[in-house]
Amino acid sequence: MGVAHARSTNDTDPARADVEQLAHIVMEMQRCFMLRLSKELAPGHVSFPQYFLLTYLDHMEVLTMSAIAQKMGHTTAAASGLVARLQNLGYVMRSHAADDRRKVMVCITERGSALVRRIREEMICNLMKIMAHLSPGEQKSWLQIYSKIYDYCQKK
Repeated sequence: MGVAHARSTNDTDPARADVEQLAHIVMEMQRCFMLRLSKELAPGHVSFPQYFLLTYLDHMEVLTMSAIAQKMGHTTAAASGLVARLQNLGYVMRSHAADDRRKVMVCITERGSALVRRIREEMICNLMKIMAHLSPGEQKSWLQIYSKIYDYCQKK
């Protein structure tokens, strides 16, 4: 009876109802964006983690394998496999550090950067289509809200 009572109290809580609706919306938006991103990544035969790594490498000159593992939340062995697949596709290059041959350095190739630019441009086009359905004020509000959420996620 306690659980049923807790449920009925939570079901009538307006804040919870709003959060439940938001959870549904977020899941549907992620599904929509991931489906589109899947279609964009398919021609390059790149997975989501590989693409995320490419975008990170595109902002950095060079990264060590351990820095990649840390950024991706993987073991060094798993990161090495991720990098090997990208290297086989011609999107990254590996080399050894001049001062320490044990240190593996990874950098993005021009082909990898071109893939990142192309997919980013497709994402921007898709977002512009969504923004067209919003008023200028709603567009600014959406950006402000997402910026706050982004800042929160960066602190985690």
